[in-house]
Amino acid sequence: MTDGAPRMIFLGFGKYVRADKIYALEPLGEGERGHGARTRVYVEGINGAIVASRTERAIIAAMGSTPAGESRLLDDALELAQRVAEAAEQGRFDVGDLGRRARRLLASTTRDEAQQLF
Repeated sequence: MTDGAPRMIFLGFGKYVRADKIYALEPLGEGERGHGARTRVYVEGINGAIVASRTERAIIAAMGSTPAGESRLLDDALELAQRVAEAAEQGRFDVGDLGRRARRLLASTTRDEAQQLF
């Protein structure tokens, strides 16, 4: 992790945790995934795991354990592609949702670093 104050990490589903309190990540198995659930996150001081809608790679990138910029963008793009493929296979392809996610992903590539909160 980087120096300074502990970072808050977005897990999805409106959940945030301190990066320095996360001690384990576990990808959900194929039969356990659904409705956006992707990863079990184990956090110090919380009994049991928190289910996150982000992949373990995206969470690790947000924690600062990998080069942030390009790696995070690639992870987000791959996660979006995976969700689109799964939705198409299940017949739940939502073009409007895909457009919103793609716009957010593209906007994140042009944002000034100074505008980021964490």
